[in-house]
Amino acid sequence: MSLPPLHIPPDGGSPVFLVGDTYTTLLSAADTGGELSLAEAVVPADAGPPPHTHHRESETFVLLEGTLRVTAGDEQFDVEPGGVVYVPKGVRHSFKNTSPGHPARMYFLYVPGGMDGMFQEIGRPGVRGQVGPPLDPADVVAMGEVAEKYGYTLG
Repeated sequence: MSLPPLHIPPDGGSPVFLVGDTYTTLLSAADTGGELSLAEAVVPADAGPPPHTHHRESETFVLLEGTLRVTAGDEQFDVEPGGVVYVPKGVRHSFKNTSPGHPARMYFLYVPGGMDGMFQEIGRPGVRGQVGPPLDPADVVAMGEVAEKYGYTLG
């Protein structure tokens, strides 16, 4: 199967609000024949996901704005704009926006693709680049309910 080249403009993608963050799928697994997924995340100050493990894909963080603390396995990284963190599949990890009073903006690259489906399945329609509404506990429940489908565990 031959795939066409793609261009996603700065206002493009499929944004959703989820767990207080905004996730915009820029390249879905469907777009890339499953090779990868690329998403942009806008995460409020002092926020971030609980520890979790992806069992099917590696995840790479590329920080664009703000500061971030990434914990992966036994390692902890303080990341500044332009910094990159690679987390192999099977490694428990989490991150927290450490920017005082400012959102962090980053790209998530998943190889192979597929995690983008989780954002689109359980998120609510959002606006790319905007901070989402406050954390809704129902989002955390929904994440747990689709964890097996998307090959991750929480905790």
